Amino acid sequence: MKIKYLLLSAFLFALWSCETDIENPDANYPDQYYSADSGDADFSTYVSMGSNITAGVSDNSPFAAAQMNSYPNIMASYMSMAGGGEFTQPYVSDNVGGMLVGGQQFWGPRLYFDGAGPAQVSGVPSTEATNLVPGPYNNMAIPYALAITYVAPGFGSTSGLATNSANPWFVRAASSDGATMLGDALMQQPTFVTFEPGNDFSSYAQFGASGFPFGPVVLDGPTGMFAGVVGSIQALSASVPNGVITTIPDPTITPDWNTVTHDVIPLDQGTADQINAVFGAVNAGLVVAQAFGLITANEVALRALTPRVAGANNPVLIEDETLTDLSFLGLPSLRDANENDKISLLATQFIGNPADGSNPANGVWGVTAPLPDIGVLLPSEVQEIQTLLATANGAIAGSVPDGWALFDLHGLYNEVVTTGVFEDDFNMTGDLVFGGFFSLDGFNPTSRGSALIAKRMLAAIDATYGSNLSEAGLDIGDYPTNYPDGI
Repeated sequence: MKIKYLLLSAFLFALWSCETDIENPDANYPDQYYSADSGDADFSTYVSMGSNITAGVSDNSPFAAAQMNSYPNIMASYMSMAGGGEFTQPYVSDNVGGMLVGGQQFWGPRLYFDGAGPAQVSGVPSTEATNLVPGPYNNMAIPYALAITYVAPGFGSTSGLATNSANPWFVRAASSDGATMLGDALMQQPTFVTFEPGNDFSSYAQFGASGFPFGPVVLDGPTGMFAGVVGSIQALSASVPNGVITTIPDPTITPDWNTVTHDVIPLDQGTADQINAVFGAVNAGLVVAQAFGLITANEVALRALTPRVAGANNPVLIEDETLTDLSFLGLPSLRDANENDKISLLATQFIGNPADGSNPANGVWGVTAPLPDIGVLLPSEVQEIQTLLATANGAIAGSVPDGWALFDLHGLYNEVVTTGVFEDDFNMTGDLVFGGFFSLDGFNPTSRGSALIAKRMLAAIDATYGSNLSEAGLDIGDYPTNYPDGI
């Protein structure tokens, strides 16, 4: 079953016809009277650190065109007019995206809009982790890196690939087998840095706040997020005179978690009748459990499965680990999703597919087999993530070195989602596909979204250092919002 939540292919064709050119990041067209001024900043060796948003991940994968339009690369092209030097990036091998490890697919191709929703592009990934292209690079942002991996050795080790303890993108680009992201950044003796904390919160949310496979978001301790963030900031500020630190955006407000509704299951009458016969027995068991005082009436109301009907708007069946354990009665901890639950775009890859391809009796994901924790956020989990995130961003704001700039990436994401951002004749909103800011994975920016980040960050740099890079004429309309299949 394919969840079709957008049927706007005619409009997309118009977008493709006018917006799929790949911007040359080295081409600047400032006002003819513009004279670049670096102010108190030294842009001669600019190095960026971060994860997905900084590395040029878009449409669920890094690919060459999106990397070309990463916000650090865009900024570097404007810094070059004010004394900035060459800016290098660990480009992947194609525009298919994805990653191979030992010839086996580790990460799938990027997404494109096929007229109904996000779909994988045709073609096969050709970027191989073990085909090393050693750095260091000016863009030391690594896709899917967590904060602690910035400072801990081993995440760029080829031997770690066999045990899933290494990041394939860093393995490919590390200066040596024992290198760290921070070490490779400092090796270049940067004069200016931008630092975006890791992908911890986005990854944690994506796995349903269960933490799999990364473990929970640990803020404190020697392997916690703060150790990676604060350790990196302290080391950078000790040797780099100028820089920018960003806050962390809230993944729960993005299209990733706000596009798929709780009632997207289509059924015919015959299937609905079969399901209702089974669900009726579950509901009867809940009444018995209440009669014996095992659960409250409120929990019965939450867990009771509504009758399925012919049509396209039946609720998704989900696991809920907060429910009372009634497994000893043969009653699993499942319920219908409701409007307070959030379902990730990732879950659409599973909904409607057999839970066990070798045994149809095990049900269909989201229909007769509950969606597992991955891809689903309960209201309590959303609150947990937002509370932890507020603590983390407060700590980050308090760790900004004297004289450095703080860029509120968290605030920019909120602005896009809540009110929209009108910039250079374009209104960027939190909508998937046509909002302009978010790529098809629902969290990482489009190339135009990266250009907006670059433009806002250049303004923050100007405000802190007295430079005038934001007057150079960066127009976000010069950057595409989508890339079709086959580029």
